[in-house]
Amino acid sequence: MNANVAQPNENKKHFVELRNIGKRFGNNAVIDDLSLAIPQGQMVTLLGPSGCGKTTVLRLVAGLEKPTEGQILIDGEDVTHRSIQQRDICMVFQSYALFPHMSLGENIGYGLRMLGRPKAEIRDRVHEALKLVDLEGFEDRFVDQISGGQQQRVALARALILKPKVLLFDEPLSNLDANLRRSMREKIRELQQQFNITSLYVTHDQSEAFAVSDSVLVMNKGKIMQLGEPQKLYRYPASRFMAGFMGDANIFDARINGSSVEIFGYPIARPEGFAAGLQQCAVGVRPEAITLSPHGDASQRCTIKKVAYMGPQYEVLVDWHGQQLLLQVNAIQLQPAPGDHYYLQIHPFGMFELRDSA
Repeated sequence: MNANVAQPNENKKHFVELRNIGKRFGNNAVIDDLSLAIPQGQMVTLLGPSGCGKTTVLRLVAGLEKPTEGQILIDGEDVTHRSIQQRDICMVFQSYALFPHMSLGENIGYGLRMLGRPKAEIRDRVHEALKLVDLEGFEDRFVDQISGGQQQRVALARALILKPKVLLFDEPLSNLDANLRRSMREKIRELQQQFNITSLYVTHDQSEAFAVSDSVLVMNKGKIMQLGEPQKLYRYPASRFMAGFMGDANIFDARINGSSVEIFGYPIARPEGFAAGLQQCAVGVRPEAITLSPHGDASQRCTIKKVAYMGPQYEVLVDWHGQQLLLQVNAIQLQPAPGDHYYLQIHPFGMFELRDSA
């Protein structure tokens, strides 16, 4: 399959499809021959470094940008040249985009008023929408009378009240503090699943992407690098780019010896997923898969170089046979200091094979 073609689940109906999409601004190709299929009711998150094209993809689906080439289909209909008003889509923005001169109830009911719905229906649906986002009784308040987290919930209610076919999220939590981000991502995921709305979510925050998504699509330079369930992307990255982007990874040259993988002569049980017949390969090891012990043999001996206290854990840089590697240490179990000597152990669950050369 073309690396730039993504199909989250071939057994489900593809509700949103991008077929061979390209987008250029002048001579600059932002999206290059990208195909994506999102099943009905799924939440797919676009994740990638700044400038990778993820927001452009969202704007193309919304109808805020037109593709240079390719097709966009929603529920089987070609909407490539339709406006956002003709696509039955709602978008939740980073900036909330609420009207400060309107009450919260008026903000939430704005779309229904534009559709000409009866006042009684609007009143009842606004009440239900506020109840969904835990803001019951807030109808008469104004934007400057509520917190940022409450404003984002109003923006979410305004989108849900229209019962759209597709819900788009553009960095919706980036203006909130850490605790609010956690509670809001839980609320977004809960409501998306409750209403079974096909959704596309853009974020630069990896933990946020993991928490809200059925599938995560990682982009770089306008191309799809890998698509899959969050845990699989983290455990089985398809490239060195993915290994480094989806968290920290220590990269080693390793030798395969039967049922073990040897790094600097230290044997580790061969993990599942390694290709058959390998003799030499590059492997990645996640920092949390490495532990320190006061006992071991010469192949495991390492020296602490740097220690950073992170609250529940230390991030520790060690020298192991001339190579520096990063690991995480539980701050309750161990308090390492620069210059200390330990013996490391690598758990095979946090090891993966890397099949690309760069």
